[in-house]
Amino acid sequence: MKTIFIVDDNDTNLMTAKTALDGAYRAFALPSAAKMFKLAEKIMPDLILLDIDMPEMDGFEAMRALRADERLKDVPVIFLTAKNDAATEIQGFEMGALDFINKPFSPPVLVRRIETHIETDKLIKKNQKAVRDIHNATISVIADVVESRDKVTGGHIERTQVYLELLVNELIRTGVYAEEVSAWDIHLLLPSAQLHDVGKINISDLILNKPGKLTDEEFAVIKTHCIEGENIIDRIISKTKDDGFLLHAKRFAGYHHEKWNGGGYPRGLSGLDIPLEGRLMAVADVYDALVSERPYKKPFSHEQAVEIIKKESGAQFDPKVVETFLNIADDFWVESTTQGSETSE
Repeated sequence: MKTIFIVDDNDTNLMTAKTALDGAYRAFALPSAAKMFKLAEKIMPDLILLDIDMPEMDGFEAMRALRADERLKDVPVIFLTAKNDAATEIQGFEMGALDFINKPFSPPVLVRRIETHIETDKLIKKNQKAVRDIHNATISVIADVVESRDKVTGGHIERTQVYLELLVNELIRTGVYAEEVSAWDIHLLLPSAQLHDVGKINISDLILNKPGKLTDEEFAVIKTHCIEGENIIDRIISKTKDDGFLLHAKRFAGYHHEKWNGGGYPRGLSGLDIPLEGRLMAVADVYDALVSERPYKKPFSHEQAVEIIKKESGAQFDPKVVETFLNIADDFWVESTTQGSETSE
């Protein structure tokens, strides 16, 4: 059942709207914007009916506060108003209002208008999901094609995406790098990580699948996969209007082998100069490499991998990311076995 907040300082309007909506919706009657924000801390609304003329904080002020709130910025808002002038409506629509309903309103008309907007929103979200599913499926196939050339690291892309999700969720929970993470669209970020090794498509099979240790010259070739990945993604960006997905993918591809102390590649960046996407993938990538079997090594145990990553805090890895990893290290182990990496007990 959809949740609707009705915000109006007039008791009659509140009760009329609540009575009309109760049964079909979970409706909350709130006499002020302050009460609305207080309830929104506990209950997320699907739609807000917002009166414009209210004391203390009017509807336009409340709308600005809603749009500035990361949790509430996308909640649809319909203004309730006794005003009937174009300037008011233009101002409201410019602020992102979904619609206006004039007061006094007819309860049946109110219900019908809300039904129409909710059904429209449902169709839009359904179409967006379909496009996103096609988008993610395409990227997944591309990533699988790239990985299929590398006979050594089977399942690596899928596992590192899962590890990345664990790290991001823990960052959100603990508030670490909150400002940067809050600006991300997680639905774009996580699937984009599948392209972090896309540059390997330009690496020779003889080097990529060499069963033994690489020579210095061969390793130098392997290291080019970061820049090659960036170049491939740049070519895609040049042919499309990017929604942020490819920018995340480019950062994952280009920076996941940089080190916190500046000793990584391809640019030798250090500290916060390394994009957060790269710092997160560095931990996910190395953990997977450590606990997975390779032709040239046996898998490390989970405990050994955790200890290695812990020791590299402040050297290879961002200390805050390592701390985040240590909070959920056991979840990494569970996922590594679930996702099918060949690990050692």
